[in-house]
Amino acid sequence: MRAKNRLTSSFIKTAPVGKHCDGAGLWLVKRDDGGAQWVQRVTIHGRRREMGLGGFPSLGLADARKLSERWRNVAANGRDPVKEREAEERAARREDISLAVLTADAFEARKAELKGDGKAGRWLSPLNLHVLPRLGRVPVTDLDQRDIRDTLAPIWHEKADTARKAMNRLSIVLKHAAALGLDVDLQATEKAKALLGKSRHVPKHIPAMAWQDVPGFYASLEEPTLTHLALRLSILTGVRSKPLRNLRLEQIDGDVWTIPAEGMKGRKGATADYNVPLSQEAQRIIDFARPHARNGFLFPNTRGGVISDMTLSRHMERRGLEARPHGFRTSLRTWLAEATDAPHEVAEAMLAHVVDSGVVRAYRRTDFLEQRRVLAERWASHVTGGTGQLMTLTG
Repeated sequence: MRAKNRLTSSFIKTAPVGKHCDGAGLWLVKRDDGGAQWVQRVTIHGRRREMGLGGFPSLGLADARKLSERWRNVAANGRDPVKEREAEERAARREDISLAVLTADAFEARKAELKGDGKAGRWLSPLNLHVLPRLGRVPVTDLDQRDIRDTLAPIWHEKADTARKAMNRLSIVLKHAAALGLDVDLQATEKAKALLGKSRHVPKHIPAMAWQDVPGFYASLEEPTLTHLALRLSILTGVRSKPLRNLRLEQIDGDVWTIPAEGMKGRKGATADYNVPLSQEAQRIIDFARPHARNGFLFPNTRGGVISDMTLSRHMERRGLEARPHGFRTSLRTWLAEATDAPHEVAEAMLAHVVDSGVVRAYRRTDFLEQRRVLAERWASHVTGGTGQLMTLTG
């Protein structure tokens, strides 16, 4: 029996359903629907691989044998023919390895790690705004440090945080491309940083109101509007803007407000929700806001969503204040440091800050809710005009 060229053209045309060997690893697979596919089997590094060569009759017997011989020779030289063909296909379609395409692919691969599956678009925005308009069509294998330097130079000092994020995202995209087997320079971003030099940008902290001045501002929020009520609850709880604005009625249970883990900054992939103790004053503010609730949201807007962060900021801006809503977190933290004896880890827990390693947190299974409940009442007492004297946590 011949080792190769076992099949004939006449047999192929009438071959029954099943697998038919031509020899040397070449097989014709006849399907139930009448179609047929050429398959090449090779062994590379002790592992058997199968690769489709094409369908019959578009790929005839003679051409199938030529392809079979070609890929057998590749395997005989110690190279994986499947990977070799993939590399050839990528080279033939260079647009498919453009930075824009690889960026989208990298985002798809990691978006499950991002808050809300990355739907807010923040992960992509530094690249979409400052990198892809210029480098999106460049094959990722051609990208070098000079390309990156020239692209990010205009914002390197003026918008340092955005530039840093863009650089980090680029590094992730390059690593993703390397994992796909593309020949990229994984050091390109580090080299670009060296060419750009140290950023001269001095980060500016969000302006905050001195804790001693908070009671006066709190008292001025006397109208039962959503803006006033939201600002009051922001001051009382110290939570960030997003979970505050997206507060849903079902998250409130008595004197505890439970924020889902996915709604907390810096808690990607976390499974534990964050419990916020509500002082009596905070519960009173929530009761005032309940009549405004719509679609389950305590602070809705007129378009079916929730009030915007800008709404709260503009209110303070119109009042001629330098401080902004997020700054009340600083006001609370400074009060905790200067006017209470709260331990560091309890004070940080008041603002949902993660202060210890994952190992320490795994063994310390407490969120200090009871201690925070006491502090929340005392902070409420302060902002509603109570004493600013030193308050002990054990008193």
